[in-house]
Amino acid sequence: MSSRYRVCKRTVSDMAYEKFGSESLDYLPCQYDGCRLTFRGPRRNLSGSYAVFLGGTETYGKFIRSPYPDLCEKLTGYTCVNMGWPNAGMDVLLNEPAILTTCQRAQAVVLQMPCVQNMSNRFYTVHPRRNDRFVKPSKLMKTIFSDVDFTEFHFTRHLLSHLQAFAPDRFAMVRDELQTAWVARMRWLISQLGEKTILLWFSKRDPNEGDNSPDLALDPAFVTRRMVMAAADGAAHIVSVREGPLAKASGTAGMVFSDLEATAAAELLNPIAHEEAALALKPVLEEMMRQP
Repeated sequence: MSSRYRVCKRTVSDMAYEKFGSESLDYLPCQYDGCRLTFRGPRRNLSGSYAVFLGGTETYGKFIRSPYPDLCEKLTGYTCVNMGWPNAGMDVLLNEPAILTTCQRAQAVVLQMPCVQNMSNRFYTVHPRRNDRFVKPSKLMKTIFSDVDFTEFHFTRHLLSHLQAFAPDRFAMVRDELQTAWVARMRWLISQLGEKTILLWFSKRDPNEGDNSPDLALDPAFVTRRMVMAAADGAAHIVSVREGPLAKASGTAGMVFSDLEATAAAELLNPIAHEEAALALKPVLEEMMRQP
């Protein structure tokens, strides 16, 4: 990618993590003035200089004791506000005014690139806050997929997985719409956040592997290198963090989840990957925070 695209090649080594079994995490839920959403705490003081972290489940740090926003705060000494929201898509990021207001007052904004499926589009509508929830198909969707019973679906990933397997040719139209809409809305979101935006690719895969990838399980699904570069014009930096070998080999070690949550935990990035993300973000975050 461009010279602004920094790829994290460092990994965290010589670290031992214990499995916490059925122990549950206290996410210290908190709210910020004017915002209806409940974020992961503890609540940070917004009266001084701070950086905001936007994103989905990885940014929130589901099953993670210290997600990468917390680690960035420890590494840099700057206040880092975690406004990650589980399964966040464009809808919640663009339609919650308090989020944008908090970001506009920040010294830096780290935006984890969201997936394409969790946003309303010409084919279907998602819940305005729980963006992974499928609400209803559009007339266009029902016309193209007249042989599909949409009452069977409650989540976007389930819906798209079914359509992809059931009618791959027709599904390509949905995928193309999602990709086009993603680029347009990312550009609009970055324009609202300003040139202090640091785009973060944080995934188990490389963006080069995303072109028409059949695997909806690997977020951000269907987001490609081309899309990232098309959307990134107004951003200050792009930081790419792909799960390193040590993180991959560690599986769910160090994550906190119950037996019933084991499958969900295995799909997410583990504590070592979060360490890798924090290390990659540290220099660009310090650069942004030092600017007047």
